[in-house]
Amino acid sequence: MTAPIVISTWPFGKPANDAAWNVLNPTGFALDAIEAGIMQCENDPTVTSVGFGGLPDASGEVTLDASIVDHEGRCGAVACISKIKNPIRAARLVMEHTPHVLLVGPGATQFALSQGMREENLLTEHAAAEYQKWKQQQAAKKKPQGHDTIGMLALDSAGRLAGGCSTSGLAYKLPGRVGDSPLIGAGLCLEPGIGAATATGVGEEMIRSCGSHSIVENLRRGMEPIDAIRDVLERIHRRRGSEAGDVSFISLRADGVYAGMSLWTKTNFQFALSSPDRSDMIKAATLM
Repeated sequence: MTAPIVISTWPFGKPANDAAWNVLNPTGFALDAIEAGIMQCENDPTVTSVGFGGLPDASGEVTLDASIVDHEGRCGAVACISKIKNPIRAARLVMEHTPHVLLVGPGATQFALSQGMREENLLTEHAAAEYQKWKQQQAAKKKPQGHDTIGMLALDSAGRLAGGCSTSGLAYKLPGRVGDSPLIGAGLCLEPGIGAATATGVGEEMIRSCGSHSIVENLRRGMEPIDAIRDVLERIHRRRGSEAGDVSFISLRADGVYAGMSLWTKTNFQFALSSPDRSDMIKAATLM
């Protein structure tokens, strides 16, 4: 029997991990734990970069992205979905009830509704007030520096891996913009029997590098998780230099070895860990 483990990005990953751990420990299914954990974060209105309470796009609309992958490598995702509080559940429904991987925009919303999900207003009073401040300050002219996506990876006691990623995207993004989170291979990747990786930061950087896929391929070649991440960060830095935005990854190998690493020290990236002998926040290693 494998010792279960769950890791997730940022301090808001800690309560998300707690929700996942309630499902995972001792013999729960990794995929169910991923859904439960990420839904906890999506439902928290104090988290302004994920789910309900997420900051809107430049038009004032809250649109959400999410993806999920199970232990067999099956995956589902939604992008630019609106008025659906839990895009991670919608992503799982895409995986389990359609022949597709990714549904976007109004089609994704209509699919979620057809599966029994409810339409809800996602713009909280706080997010609406922040949007009005942004409009007055014309903050759209500023270069985005980073974004706190939740990515979560889990390994259950039967040795099954699963992963998920959910976000409201960059605050005040151009309507229609999609980042890395719903793109399999960019924001999330899993290879059965090998390992998984997920990302947080400026999504365009992960899309340009196919970052999560590259990390998993490094694991397949025999690299340790920390070295697998470092290699990808080095490639991003060689290509982009000081123009690279915030980029951070976590990775979990099929044997339970994990790692987290960020491109920039200034990002102050942390990830949450839950295992039978430890429940803690871990300060990630950095490249630069």
